[in-house]
Amino acid sequence: MDQIYQFKSFIKSHQQELLDQILEHLWLCLISLAIATAMGLFLGIFISKKRKLSSPIIGFVNAIQTVPSVALLGFLIPFLGIGVVPAIVALFLYALLPIVRNTYIGIAEIDPAIKEAAIGMGMSPQQVLIKVELPLAMPVIFAGIRTAFVINVGVATLCALIAAGGLGEFIFRGLSTNNPHMILAGAIPAALMALFFDTLMSHIQKHIYKLIKPILITAVASLLFITWYSLSGQTESARFVAGFPSEFIERGDGYLGLKEAYSLDLEVKEMEIGLMYQAVKSKHVDVISGFSTDGRIEAFNLYKLRDDKNYFPPYHASPIIHQKTLDKHPRIAVALSELANTISDEEMARMNFLVDEKGVDIREVAMGFLKSKGFPVEASLSGNPDVLIGSKNFTESYILAHIFKIIIENKTGLTVDLKLGFGGTKLLFDALDTGEIDIYPEYTGTGLLVILKPNKDVNIPYHKDKVFDFVSKEFKKQYNIVWLPPLGFNNTFALMMRKKQAESLGIQSISDLAKARKK
Repeated sequence: MDQIYQFKSFIKSHQQELLDQILEHLWLCLISLAIATAMGLFLGIFISKKRKLSSPIIGFVNAIQTVPSVALLGFLIPFLGIGVVPAIVALFLYALLPIVRNTYIGIAEIDPAIKEAAIGMGMSPQQVLIKVELPLAMPVIFAGIRTAFVINVGVATLCALIAAGGLGEFIFRGLSTNNPHMILAGAIPAALMALFFDTLMSHIQKHIYKLIKPILITAVASLLFITWYSLSGQTESARFVAGFPSEFIERGDGYLGLKEAYSLDLEVKEMEIGLMYQAVKSKHVDVISGFSTDGRIEAFNLYKLRDDKNYFPPYHASPIIHQKTLDKHPRIAVALSELANTISDEEMARMNFLVDEKGVDIREVAMGFLKSKGFPVEASLSGNPDVLIGSKNFTESYILAHIFKIIIENKTGLTVDLKLGFGGTKLLFDALDTGEIDIYPEYTGTGLLVILKPNKDVNIPYHKDKVFDFVSKEFKKQYNIVWLPPLGFNNTFALMMRKKQAESLGIQSISDLAKARKK
């Protein structure tokens, strides 16, 4: 009951934002479905008359369906930018397959005798299509449209990663910040939307010819209303547009607190981390959040703004491991402790750069670093794993996971397997807490503000040793998880701009950015 009350309180406190997201989500789905229906019907009818072209065209739209959603969105950014336009294009492409295929099958499988009878009655090819083929094929065609809509409702949640809005914003923020109420606030309306419209369209399908005019009028009116609502809610655009990942927007040390500390007012676009760097490079956003050791700072010629009010806490990376794993394999702690204070900020940034921009294999980069420090790297064991190491979905976490694997295999003889690319702190920490993985690299600031979330009356100075001592003690007490000694580098958050833009505007610090915004 307490959880239900908290969920209701969350909905009440975020009701306007939730309404905006629902309308954004619906608008994306309806616009893309309308375009896909028009194009899908045309292609389906076309290949039903030109049978030789059916295989290549259906094969093409089928191939589009197999492209991962995030990959397609990332591919579209350099051409279409961020926001609604690439989202609608992606949703349109995903909706094509069921409409094209069902239109083709619905017409192609009509009994040839019926068509011949219609022609014998003196009907032209166009009359046969409109008065015979389409009415008979309509149940199959409409089933394809229903399927396309349900697909789009799900895929549209991913469009939040490129600043297109929709219910995916709550879902991804909730996953990143360990907030189940936020996840449910996005997921439940999306599921209800899919169920409601699928049921509605099933009833429309039975009376399609009687309802065709009211349906068109209602659809157009709905699109116009949602468009008006979206435009009327827009305020004067900010001078600077920021691209932030969902975790940074919601977490305790992210944008909300930064906005208050610096009186900073930016037009924020929510997007996935990798796409965020593409967006700033292609000038679709002006400011992004990042990590101070990210290799793309050098590669994309970005400038780190100085945190002149010391807002961000320290983020010293450490291996964290469940006590049960240490009890079973105590040699792991000894082996990984040899990495203490061995990686500098510059060395970590260089490793990230080699992977992100030079395309060097992650394992090769990890082995190269360990060789330079005199660690053995020869062992590469196979067989059933004794230890599972996880990582988050960014380059640095991948590299650290490989470093841990090489060290453990060479120092202990244990077989290690990697489970890489967990989509957020919550998912990865839950996997460690439940025993799905044994070790992963975490940051002291994340452990403090995202996982522990201490009350405001707990005053912890933002000092390396103070923060590490606190998270070590609380993780052991609350979760029976051990923090091993820090690796050395401090990968704290940073705001970044294109260097040329920052220099031209005289912006060197976050305070400078806040002042420039007010001018």
